[in-house]
Amino acid sequence: MAETTESGSGTGKALSPPRKSSWKYIGPGIVVAATGVGAGDLVATLIAGSKFGYTLMWAAVIGCVVKISLAEAAGRWHLATGRTLFEGWRSLGQWTTVYFAIYVVIWGFVYGATAMSSSALPVVALFPDGPGLKTWAIIMGLIGLVFVWFNQYAVFEKVMTVLIGIMFVVVVYVALRVGPDIGASFAGLAPVLPDGSLLYTLGLIGGVGGTITMAAYGYWVNAKGWTDSGWMKVMRLDNRVAYITTGIFVVAMLIVGAELLHSSQLALTKGDRGLIDLGQILEDRYGAVTAKLFLVGFFATSFSSLIGVWHGVSLMFADFVERLQRDRKGAPVDEGTAREVAAGVKERSLPFRAYLLWLTFPPMALLWLDQPFGLVVVYGVLGAFFMPFLALTLVWLLNSSRTPVEWRNGLLSNAMLVAAGLLFIVLCVQQVREIPW
Repeated sequence: MAETTESGSGTGKALSPPRKSSWKYIGPGIVVAATGVGAGDLVATLIAGSKFGYTLMWAAVIGCVVKISLAEAAGRWHLATGRTLFEGWRSLGQWTTVYFAIYVVIWGFVYGATAMSSSALPVVALFPDGPGLKTWAIIMGLIGLVFVWFNQYAVFEKVMTVLIGIMFVVVVYVALRVGPDIGASFAGLAPVLPDGSLLYTLGLIGGVGGTITMAAYGYWVNAKGWTDSGWMKVMRLDNRVAYITTGIFVVAMLIVGAELLHSSQLALTKGDRGLIDLGQILEDRYGAVTAKLFLVGFFATSFSSLIGVWHGVSLMFADFVERLQRDRKGAPVDEGTAREVAAGVKERSLPFRAYLLWLTFPPMALLWLDQPFGLVVVYGVLGAFFMPFLALTLVWLLNSSRTPVEWRNGLLSNAMLVAAGLLFIVLCVQQVREIPW
């Protein structure tokens, strides 16, 4: 097949696959990396570094490999079958629909408020004389809504690429600024579990970049114009670039935690506000310029997650609603194909835009609650249940007759997905145990 003259830039149509993979085609992986790494994830990594230094570096590397396996499986399903992930879930039984319906509604309500607040925090720190946190949070939500509402995948990907570029430069710069201990970094690649480190280790492996946006990866692959198995090699390169980039973020933040916090026995506030603490520490140590630059990186990290969820999870919701509508009408299973995503049909659909509104306006009510504790608990538990659901259903789908024989799981893929599923089950149980019953 002749190589396409387009690079799969989300032009609103399915593209012909190239003869060989190339860096010029990558894009959806950048989007999933930018979306999956949020401010809270970076704080968790910083705290792990502050408590255990470089000792858990190996866990960050394993986490990167786990995410590569999960996202590759999601992308492979879309390309090998020409069907979306929700179509696959529907084929497993009605229970997947019930679960997803409950999850996506509650998760979106709470995440909307979290994303808006997280994006507003660095803006308030950069402009302390401006509006307050609630006002900035509402502004961030409205900007995200307008941007995703009026732009399709091609523009969305370009903006996400700029944001992840800012994130990458800032995080690596700060890591270099604090002066990494190269010898200790390599020593941290040896698998060691210090006392009290088990949960931090599991969190590092399963946490950064491990959200519902991993399931959205296949939808972004389709939105790019990749809709069949001819794009498989390109998708795999794209996915590896994404999670190697994520791995660099994690390693850089571990270095900052180890060098800046561990050695000085400094503590951070848990959650997104911990990055405000770090900004103050950086200003005290390295001056206002470094601190301001870090806050810009903090904003890029948070806002990329906001618009990434606004776009990716809305695509999933649109597919979910439209699949239900087709089922009621008795339409053939293969009628809801990945090509609709490539054509931008779902980005213009009523369910897509309805979920955008759900992510933006109802969560604004939570901004006036000091601690929406009950909803946060429900959000945490449902979130913990999603990753094992994703990993284990992918094992099911990719080992069955639903997937063409040549694209079914091999031994390595099965081992990685089962290991990921078990890991996330352990993390889920821990999340449930932390509920103050």
